[in-house]
Amino acid sequence: MKFTAEQIAGILDGEVIGDPNAEVYKLSKIEEGSEGSISFLANPKYLHYIYTTKATITIVNASFVPDGEIATTLIKVEDAYLSFTKLLEFYDQATKANKTGIEQPSFLAESVKYGSNLYLGSFSYIEKNVFLGENVKIYPNCFIGENVVIGDNVTIFAGAKVHSETIIGNNCVIYSGAVIGADGFGFAPNADGTFTKIPQIGNVVIEDNVDIGANTTIDKATMGSTIIRKGVKLDNQIQIGHNVEIGENTVIAAQTGIAGSTKIGKSGMIGGQVGIVGHLIIGNNVKIQAQSGVARNVKDDEILQGSPTFGYNDFSKSYVHFKNLPKIVTEIEELKKQILNQKNGKNG
Repeated sequence: MKFTAEQIAGILDGEVIGDPNAEVYKLSKIEEGSEGSISFLANPKYLHYIYTTKATITIVNASFVPDGEIATTLIKVEDAYLSFTKLLEFYDQATKANKTGIEQPSFLAESVKYGSNLYLGSFSYIEKNVFLGENVKIYPNCFIGENVVIGDNVTIFAGAKVHSETIIGNNCVIYSGAVIGADGFGFAPNADGTFTKIPQIGNVVIEDNVDIGANTTIDKATMGSTIIRKGVKLDNQIQIGHNVEIGENTVIAAQTGIAGSTKIGKSGMIGGQVGIVGHLIIGNNVKIQAQSGVARNVKDDEILQGSPTFGYNDFSKSYVHFKNLPKIVTEIEELKKQILNQKNGKNG
């Protein structure tokens, strides 16, 4: 499938600088561009590639002014990064096969209700009283438990598990190996040192436009609901404990763990390998740097780093001193010697 620079500019509301009839059929990084490919330039670190790239077309910001000869045809747009993302979405939809139908072998309980254009991959198992909306795609080897409700335009990739009573909104994507609605980690200690399992009778609620990465696990609530609000984006291998609530449009990177009953506000950004203890309140627009450990409530708009966390600016200043600790210790030892020598001189 080929597109001209003029056609692409129309999709992106951009301006062609160069050959409007230049054709492309694939996408590439700017440094790996080749004839027939389209790329983009958004990060200034890659500016030098614009003069050497072999990409046929390159998307750039409207403010870009070259200071040398350029062979590639340019498409100027308001935001090159967002425009290339839009182009990726268009390309993905144009080339992706629209699978429909129920493959065999698979199991679909008689009480299951589903909308048009359902795709159910082979070896999948759908239990009773499940509702599936329009254009739901469930790839092979998936499990959907009793009384699950799944909205429109939801894709569940191979090997994912959605346990009973879970509610999933519209336009969500759940990647392979994710487990939604398994029992929360709840055990009551006994006098003899053993533990008794606490029944987990709640569920998981996932609102619209949520992405859940591969092998991410979201435990159901002890009572009530574990809630993932609309627009949340979860990376791979994240653990979300029972009764956690994650506010809308918050993004969380891989290998982060959130203990039970913690509430996270909206529009947060949480880096990879962050640990958050249970029963905390974390505000809106909070940024937590990678490998941080959060053990206190966090106010709106805070930026945190470290374990335990403290203010990002304070952490940066402290880290400078940390790197200089060997030198500082040596200087302190020298000062101690000088003071002792002065004291000994006076006493002598």
